[in-house]
Amino acid sequence: MYDPTIFENLKVAFENQVYDLENLDRKITITNRIDRMDFAILARDFAIQFTLVDQPDVTAEIVLEASVKDLAGEIVELPGKNIGCSLLVRFNKRVQNVAIQCKQIEQALNSIWETEIQLAQTLSFVYEQEASSYQDIIEVKFKSKINEEHMGDIADFLDYVLESLEVLNGLTSGN
Repeated sequence: MYDPTIFENLKVAFENQVYDLENLDRKITITNRIDRMDFAILARDFAIQFTLVDQPDVTAEIVLEASVKDLAGEIVELPGKNIGCSLLVRFNKRVQNVAIQCKQIEQALNSIWETEIQLAQTLSFVYEQEASSYQDIIEVKFKSKINEEHMGDIADFLDYVLESLEVLNGLTSGN
């Protein structure tokens, strides 16, 4: 009998709750979805990207990943291994005043998440175009892997993502 992996179970749980936020609660608009098997390194990843309804300027993308070590360790039931999936949330936002806005973003997200996260911001602009604004890719990565024991936390996790989107939408160069 087929026994779904931790990755499959978490993917379905995230998918269901995110689609409910779009279709039932009408809080978000889903803009992209990826469900990929990387045969070169035998890894799985799932990502779902969305914006708040009527606020398309800032996107959030939830990314769930399982490496070959995680998948194989689960299938052959290796004892004592930290098996699970990696989770990160990636936000995209345009910033004008890098020194001020990036610090505000860092402070706001650290106060919202309050857990063991790694926060990274990567700025970019198109070469040979005046850099009046930058694309800020903000990654909130969780240090610990997640598994089925965390399924009850998905609703709270999504509330934090929505709160982060609201805060990021509210930050302007003048704030």
